[in-house]
Amino acid sequence: MPLDQYQREINYLRISLTDRCNLRCVYCMPVNGLQFLPHQDLLSPAEIAAVVRVAVSVGFKKFRLTGGEPTLRHDLLEIVRLMGEVEGVGDLAMTTNGILLPDLAKPLAEAGLRRVNIHVDTLNPERLPEIMRWGKFEQIWKGVEAAVEAGLVPLKLNTVVARGFNDDEVTSLAGLTLERDWHCRFIEMMPFGSGECAAVSREKYVSNREVRAKIEQEFGTLEPLPARDASDESQNFRLPGGRGVVGFISPVSEPYCGSCNRMRLTAEGKFHLCLLNDDEMDIKKQLRENGPDAVRDILRKAVHMKPVGHRLHEGIFTQNRRMFQIGG
Repeated sequence: MPLDQYQREINYLRISLTDRCNLRCVYCMPVNGLQFLPHQDLLSPAEIAAVVRVAVSVGFKKFRLTGGEPTLRHDLLEIVRLMGEVEGVGDLAMTTNGILLPDLAKPLAEAGLRRVNIHVDTLNPERLPEIMRWGKFEQIWKGVEAAVEAGLVPLKLNTVVARGFNDDEVTSLAGLTLERDWHCRFIEMMPFGSGECAAVSREKYVSNREVRAKIEQEFGTLEPLPARDASDESQNFRLPGGRGVVGFISPVSEPYCGSCNRMRLTAEGKFHLCLLNDDEMDIKKQLRENGPDAVRDILRKAVHMKPVGHRLHEGIFTQNRRMFQIGG
């Protein structure tokens, strides 16, 4: 069981497959001035599978593929298949914007993917390009339907709430759970790096306390649901008479660092120890030169060195990476 120095069990590895994305959400990626990792700098499917085998051997059980946008990897099916073949992988999921799922959902499920979280910030087709630039609502919604049809459930919809963009839509999004057994989760914006996106994250921030108040004003008092896992970052509720789950992920207003169980692997092969800190440990060189045993030693050290929590309240946050380079 991999325990860090604060006795937290670290058993969940989020694996970023790429820093590229086919959207440019206003709080995440600028439209211009971006440079992406060359293909040769990315971990290969075999290397990713090797890291997963090492992670399982030290006690990791849960794995999630992220980006950028993970469906842009041309070898995604191979990655999922190889990961799914690793004995001991208890859960294999993916976070995506869903645009490419109409063609990929069924093959991904057949390859071993079990669940997807789909990012959608608005149900308004005219408004969506304002916040999720380059995207079309119809594309994302077809991805949602494809995921459900392929059995990649329970389906979770992730919404980042930004003042003046979609904070007036939270009741519409929550209302999806009245007749569907989906999870609709509201995520507070977090500052990363510098520039226009970091400025949006600070200036357009909306607390989930405000989001919940709007939802309860519309639907009545939410019914709290018992936590299935103490490390779940989402506080989950049900609308009166609803079938699904309304969740609140509140890293700024209600940090959950004390129960964090996550480690992150960047697309170019670095363990990122905490989402909102810059601490990292490189494994790619060691993996390619010395094999998986070297990775095991680094992973154990990374778990031990994981910070106790973020320092947003002190104005300290990740400076060296942006959200799309970590995968959330």
